Amino acid sequence: MALALPQLALPHLQAAEALAALRAPASRDALAELLGAADDDTIPELEAVLEALADHALVWPDGAGKLRMAGPLRQAWDAPLGLDARLEELLAGTTSDELRGMLATLGIKPPGSKAQRLSALVEHHSDPERILSVIAKAPAATRELLEGRAGAGPAGPTRFIMFGSPGPDPEPDSRWALERGFLVQDRHRYGPARMPAEVALALRGRGWHAPFQPVPPSVGLAPVAPREVDHEASAAASAFTGGAASVLSACAATAPARLKSGGIGARDLARIGKAAQADDTVVRLTLETAYAAGLLGRDGNRVAPTEAYDAWAGQEPPEQFAVLLQAWRNLPLTPTQARDEDNKALPALVGAPPCNGCVQAPHGLLDAAARLPAGQGARVASHLGPLVAWYRPLADSSPDGQPFATVIREAELLGVLARGALSSIGIHVRTGDAEGLGIECRRLLPSATSTARIGADLTAVVTGTPSARLTSLLDSVADRETSGTASVWRFSAGSVRRALDVGRTPEDITADLASVAAGPLPQPLSYLVADTARGHGRVRIAPAACVLHGDEPALLAELAAHRRLAKLGLRQLAPTVLISRSPLDTTLAALRAEGYAPVAETDQGTVRIEKARPRRAAAPVPAPRSSRARGGGRTGATSTAKEFATLDPSALATRLLAAPATTPEPTSFDGEVPFATDTEEIVAGWAKRLPYSDIRQLAHAIDTGQAITVEYLATSGSQTVRTLSSLDLDPPYLEAWCHLRDAERVFTLSRIHSVMSATLD
Repeated sequence: MALALPQLALPHLQAAEALAALRAPASRDALAELLGAADDDTIPELEAVLEALADHALVWPDGAGKLRMAGPLRQAWDAPLGLDARLEELLAGTTSDELRGMLATLGIKPPGSKAQRLSALVEHHSDPERILSVIAKAPAATRELLEGRAGAGPAGPTRFIMFGSPGPDPEPDSRWALERGFLVQDRHRYGPARMPAEVALALRGRGWHAPFQPVPPSVGLAPVAPREVDHEASAAASAFTGGAASVLSACAATAPARLKSGGIGARDLARIGKAAQADDTVVRLTLETAYAAGLLGRDGNRVAPTEAYDAWAGQEPPEQFAVLLQAWRNLPLTPTQARDEDNKALPALVGAPPCNGCVQAPHGLLDAAARLPAGQGARVASHLGPLVAWYRPLADSSPDGQPFATVIREAELLGVLARGALSSIGIHVRTGDAEGLGIECRRLLPSATSTARIGADLTAVVTGTPSARLTSLLDSVADRETSGTASVWRFSAGSVRRALDVGRTPEDITADLASVAAGPLPQPLSYLVADTARGHGRVRIAPAACVLHGDEPALLAELAAHRRLAKLGLRQLAPTVLISRSPLDTTLAALRAEGYAPVAETDQGTVRIEKARPRRAAAPVPAPRSSRARGGGRTGATSTAKEFATLDPSALATRLLAAPATTPEPTSFDGEVPFATDTEEIVAGWAKRLPYSDIRQLAHAIDTGQAITVEYLATSGSQTVRTLSSLDLDPPYLEAWCHLRDAERVFTLSRIHSVMSATLD
């Protein structure tokens, strides 16, 4: 059920919620009346919805013609349609005297037994006209309270209410309603008084119906030819594949660092984008899809390409694109979302908890686009958002702006959506057909280009996506200026020198460029390579720990050839100059050991005077002081240490070997008692930053359901203060209701820096 529920469309959830409000089993007629689907046009649509729910084993008819509902589905709503339990259920714990008082206040003569009194009160509240006539005589403040609680005002349900619950109840205005059973105080649950479902429905009026939208919203359409869709999808997919190859190549050249809080920060993202000539959206989308596909992995405090990347880089662009596209379809996040709800920059590859609503967003977009009429596309692609919300109402939308604008933009970048319609690539992505997707990618994406047009202006132009070999060659001898449909590299003395620095000869460079050039190499490029090679290496820098020099070439030649001095790594640079790979003091000692008389020089070139200074202690070591107060005796440890000091070493060793091996009992923290509960031990294992006192307070709040206030380091790196309640421990995460955001949030235990008590109003 947990897997099927997010995949349901809006009318399926609306029908299921209405059935839950009727306290299934209920008849089809009762459900149709509540949904306002009793006419000839909507009855077939309701039947189709019920059939789809039955296919998922969520709702089914029994032998008596009643509709039954799966238990877990019923529990998905605390108050379906904003309706609480029926009056009979709410009054189950009420005393007979309290029932008598309610009936007397309503002007009804109380029967004798408790069951009869409850039955009489339920019968009275089953008539909406009676309820409305009594409430019409209530004080104005009480009527306003009851109407607001019933959802008759602007705060009433509009689409469907998932996990809804009754709102707060101003206590002073509720007494009149409590005395007549229009509100019931639950003695077994903390919170405001509860309104029976009969009262809420009566206040909403006879014309009120539960929301039911069996027809998807309309979208402005425009005619579009399949050829136009394929052409635009091919261009988008080719551009993204080239950009992704450049992004991953930049990561291979310099692996981006991970922030302490996790993920790749804005500085590294900007560096990768500049190196790959790609915007932030392409960089983020490439990193997330490549990481999900196993092309990137964590390497200490960096994110580096894996061995699978090497195989991927050698493939043709269609195969490369198919790997990234399949990873995008099932990403448990929205990869191009660059800001959080506080408008703070989000790092990439942060490793946030999986988000099922994020997975459903692209699936909903694919379903919505697939159901557009043939030969038609959305006039404005972003207007598909309401349609996506209809097909996947539980999917995560964009945090701001038009709904699902972010995932729609991602689909356009990947060529899944083109001209407001689903492309042939998108059709295979939707069905999950990997083989068909590969065939379609090979049809739409051109093969990699293996040649370049090298001009006399020292540029190399490659149309389409360059092959891995061509990209590697041009990146090694030239600087990339632009990427996209056509990529441009520029040759310079610095770029050629970079190739020479890695050991390539000018002949190799010229031959390799000639093999990929569409024509003969321009003369200016040949001159550039030759001139740069002519000046390359005219000055050489050798590593040396120290230098030996003298006025006798024969003596220095003897030192260089001496067998016993070979370990110093001596090398003759000139007749009177040697360099040594060993430090100065080591070289000096080795020469003196072989009978030579060298002297050491300072860094200014003067002879170093060697004068040994006697070693002296800075101050006398004070005698150890007793840990007890003045006048007390010696401690047991001191006396034992003195006893061991007087023993013969062999006797001491014998005693130590014969002693039993004892291991001290582990404790939670140094100087503290062991963990009091399992929750403390679990929290301590993940919340490494918290002191023991905060761990005990957090564990106590989890076990008792108390509210707390924490200092929390967000994924953006900013530190916030959150008040949390309804804590649910799911290591390494803590699920809780955040009163700052007024929504349920997931917190990482290792990001909690301190814990304080909290008081909720």
